Amino acid sequence: MKLKPLHEKIEFNNMRELIETVGSSFAPRTAISYRVMPTDKNIKTVSYSELAEDVRSLTSEFSARGLCGKHIALIGRLSYHWICTYYAAFCAGAVLVPLDRDWQADELSATLRLANTAFLICDPDISDKTEFIKKQTGLDPVFIGSGENSVHELIESGREKFAENDALYYEAPIDADALSLLVFTSGTTGKGKGVMLTQRSVLTDISAILPYIDYNEDGEKLVGVLPPHHTYGSSVGILAPAFIGAEIYISSGVRYLQKEMTEQKPTLMVLVPIYLETFYRKILSGIHDKGKDETFRDGVKTSNRLRSFGIDLRKRFFKSVTASFGGELRMVICGGAHLSQETIDLFDSIGITILNGYGITECSPVISFNHSKNIIAGSVGNTLSVNDVKISNPNSDGEGEICVKGSNVMMGYYKDPAATADAFDIYGYFKTGDYGKLGKKGELYITGRKKNLIILSNGKNVYPEEIETALSALKGVIDVVVYEGQSRRGVMHNTIVAEIYPDLELLAKEGIDDVKSYFQGKINDYNRTAIQYKKIGLLRIRSTEFPKNTLKKIQRFKLDTHIE
Repeated sequence: MKLKPLHEKIEFNNMRELIETVGSSFAPRTAISYRVMPTDKNIKTVSYSELAEDVRSLTSEFSARGLCGKHIALIGRLSYHWICTYYAAFCAGAVLVPLDRDWQADELSATLRLANTAFLICDPDISDKTEFIKKQTGLDPVFIGSGENSVHELIESGREKFAENDALYYEAPIDADALSLLVFTSGTTGKGKGVMLTQRSVLTDISAILPYIDYNEDGEKLVGVLPPHHTYGSSVGILAPAFIGAEIYISSGVRYLQKEMTEQKPTLMVLVPIYLETFYRKILSGIHDKGKDETFRDGVKTSNRLRSFGIDLRKRFFKSVTASFGGELRMVICGGAHLSQETIDLFDSIGITILNGYGITECSPVISFNHSKNIIAGSVGNTLSVNDVKISNPNSDGEGEICVKGSNVMMGYYKDPAATADAFDIYGYFKTGDYGKLGKKGELYITGRKKNLIILSNGKNVYPEEIETALSALKGVIDVVVYEGQSRRGVMHNTIVAEIYPDLELLAKEGIDDVKSYFQGKINDYNRTAIQYKKIGLLRIRSTEFPKNTLKKIQRFKLDTHIE
């Protein structure tokens, strides 16, 4: 299905062209704003012209140090100097290796060695790890931020070099089709691999998305909260806002997010589902605490009826609800994991559009997303124009493995030719490992993860995500994971297990004290209508949150699936 774009397509050949264009086109606009310390009253602002100047300077310093074409590792949380380093590494024609600051020191050291790292930049508050890393790798880190031996110092030094010889920046060799971004995925099913991406793969991915998002060309504002070492956090959370001249206010952390949103009044957000699900629960809990459940439901019905006649009064009707997000939030781009339709519908009812999508690091990362003017409930939207998506070996329902070919697909896995060969089919399509199907309008539906697929002893296939979706709609569920319980008595005694992490506070407000009995009743209700081989045989209630990576995806491989 061919959809009409809402904006002209924005394209760049490489990151230097992007920086030069936005630095000129949006020169006076604020690009980045942030607090040095979370409690600071003053907010620092950096215009697009100032960002471009700092990137030129840092690139010049990298060039002067002989880092063009070398591997530069970056370990840190989202910050202004992290963003400067991100752009400058690309502009120098270097290979950026962003790593998770929460990894253990030995894991970071091993990855830095594997990645052939020539230069290391990291947060100053992980000095306990950097001391170990220095001993293991010989890399003497430069620290993110200001002060001695810092990125700020490199920028100032590079500023002088650029003034003397701007060829250090303008003539730094860039090959848009060469390895430029090396992302080591943390994974949710085990040890990750080094995904090799190019500047072209990342830039074309963003270029294909933006024409179909209803953004304001006069300016948008975001509160940036996602970890930047993930491709979703950097591409959609950092690069895409630059394409359209938006301002990113850098959050000081999750504990400050609610206050920051109220203060900063974002118009657009880029999030993962856990944030929206948390907001969802808080909205409903707040309405319940005020005894406004029926009033809210009636308001939604009235609003929806008026919308069917082209009258949209959501901003007026639900002003008190949206005030906690700053009152100006219109749209949230969401990806990274499954998002329930109930959450999407609630936000839509109060006037906040959720554009849900699907992607994987190996595809830079977006493969599909719901367009502003073409949101299809239950789907992850239409596939990008740069993608050729096929469903491999579909069953009678059209379900099969999602396979992708296009300019956004990775070069391969770093130093792992066997894994690379295994990742592509004979026609050159990347095998995502996810199961799905395509709809009549070209929309994509995700039905499960290949690695999560439960194959029962009778040969029946069960997608745990299908059951999880049903159970996640239950009142009092924060997270739920469904898996095959491994019986110590043998495979014939294995059974499907639903493990639930409950919202004890909400259940207590509802007068539910016996949490296990409450959920067992709900499981029994589910089982009465479920196909025999999809029935849940065992319920487990967790007292602690599921193990998650920094994108808040549940790490299934860390769960104990053994049963009696």
